[in-house]
Order: sequence, then structure tokens, then C-alpha cells
Amino acid sequence: MTRLAPTKAHQIRINVHAETYHRWRNDPRLRRGAAKERSHRAIQHLFQPLGIEHSCSAIVDEGKEPNSMTFGATCGIAGWERALGRSMIMRLHLMEDLVSEICSVDDEDELHAALMTAARRMCFDHFALVYDRRAGDEAEANLLIHDYPDAWANVYVDFDLGGADPVRRAGERSLVGFEWQHLPDLVPMTEGDRHMLAVGRENGVGDGFTVPRHLPGEASGSCSFAVRPNREIPREMLHVAEIVGAFALASARRIVGVAPVRERPVLSKRQRECVLWSARGKSQAEIAAILGISEETVNQHLRTARDRYAVHCRQALILCALFDGLIGFGDIIRWARPAVH
Repeated sequence: MTRLAPTKAHQIRINVHAETYHRWRNDPRLRRGAAKERSHRAIQHLFQPLGIEHSCSAIVDEGKEPNSMTFGATCGIAGWERALGRSMIMRLHLMEDLVSEICSVDDEDELHAALMTAARRMCFDHFALVYDRRAGDEAEANLLIHDYPDAWANVYVDFDLGGADPVRRAGERSLVGFEWQHLPDLVPMTEGDRHMLAVGRENGVGDGFTVPRHLPGEASGSCSFAVRPNREIPREMLHVAEIVGAFALASARRIVGVAPVRERPVLSKRQRECVLWSARGKSQAEIAAILGISEETVNQHLRTARDRYAVHCRQALILCALFDGLIGFGDIIRWARPAVH
């Protein structure tokens, strides 16, 4: 890797949460002189320990962005590296503070307040958390909290957009958090999907970052952080948002309650094989030929499986088997899409 000469000057910009900046600005040791002078001394208080040669020539957009300040400075390579290290340490401390607060909540209101604080401190404008526990009719429960603009929240609820939300669909295709601008990489985007995102922007919600979590057989959920239209997402905070979102969903599960353990239907090995081949699109006659049994035996196995799951069609049986983990998507996909050599 090519290293720049130590004498080379570099322009750096560091985002700092407004609360931290104002704490420095109002530090008794710095409270002398006019407000502008105090601002410069506050910034120097940040940069001087980093060995930056010329501290703080400007404050960018102070007052326009209530959640963060961007500081500009010129420094040598040594100061630049120390600045990056300190910036990382600051984010780690921020993550620790936010996770500690989120893990200590006891109810929905406290979780709402903690996530609102977390969103602002990570330089986002809004958040939304949804947690759905699906473990049988009597055990179903859900939690939805957000601070989206009322205009968008009303449109989303009134038009029942949850079922068609491309962000929720993408959450089922990702193991980690994702930016909304990458939705086309995760799910096919319809004209309706693009229109829905456009309506969201018109009502105050721009780009965002979603952390999905799924617990097969029990629950699914997501925690999203969003910015206003025409604002860039704070990418330097995405790793923090990933961890904060995961712990927020764990707290939501604790608040909603773990689904009671229910007795799951038990299928024999042969019954499971019949369900699996049925999910792979085979007819009863084809399944019989593959397994070396009669077609009537296949019909009996599938009928027994449907009875044990209390469903009346092949599609519902396959969904139940997938939901319970009796068969997996990989069992179906790997067979349907053989590897190309």
C-alpha cells in the first residue's frame, strides 16, 4: 500500500454529534470571549490532541443540521491517522451508550424514547421498528413504533402498504442491514414499489437503512433509520446502526414476550420426503416413482401430513413445513437450480 509522505497535508472532515460539540463549547475551561471564539476553541479542543497542525478553519452548516456538525481542518498524515482512530473510538463509545440504554428499557414507550435518541445521535432523522410474533392464532402479537412524519404514517396505514413494502420484502433476503438505495439488488422492484418510495419522499422520508431479523417459527422484525429527503445517509454510522437495530429488536422481543412453546406436528421420514418432493413441484405419480412406493401411498402420506397441520391444500402444507423448519428453502432451491459446472 502506498503511504503518503508525512509532510503531505490532508483535508479532513469529522462528524460530531451536536450534543458533544455544545458540551465542549460550553466547557468552563473554554467559556471566555465571544460565541465565535468559543466555537473555535471548542473545535481546537477536539483536534489538538490529534496532532493536527492547523485546527479548524471552518464549521460547516452549524445550525442547519440539528443533529451533527461537520468540522474541517488541515493536518499532516500522522494527525490524519490519529483523527480516524479517534473517530472510530467515538463511534464505539456511542454504540456502547446507545445499546446500554436500549437494553435497559422496560416497555414500549421507553423503547420509543431510546430509539428516538439513538436515531438523532447517529445523525438520522427518523426511526421505525416493527416486530411480529407469529406462533399460532392465540399467541400472535406485534409491536410497531416510529417517529415518521404523520403525513407518511397516515398514508402507510390508510392504504395498508405494509404487505407491499419493498423494504420489508428485502428484509427477508438479507442477513445484514441494507440501504434502501440497494433495494433493486435484493428484490425485483415494481412500478408500484418505486411509486411508494416516491410518495414517502414527498411526505418527508428519504433514504434509509434497515436492520432485519427473522426467527423462523416464531417472529420477524426490522428496525429502520431514515433521513429527510435531500439528505445523505450518514454512512459512517451504519455499523453503529446495525448493532443498535439488532439490540432494539431483541428488546422488542422481550417486551412483546417470547411465544409460548407449542406442540408441533410430527411427520415420519417418509411423510417429510413426500412433502419435500411436493414442494419441488413433483406430482404424486412422480413422487411415487422417485421414492419407489405406490401413488396411493404417496397420497396417504400427504393426506396425513395435511391432517396433522390442519390444512386442506398442498400449498398450505408446504408453507407450514417451511415455517416450522421441517424443510428449508435451500432444500428446494438447490434442487431446482443445479450448480453450473
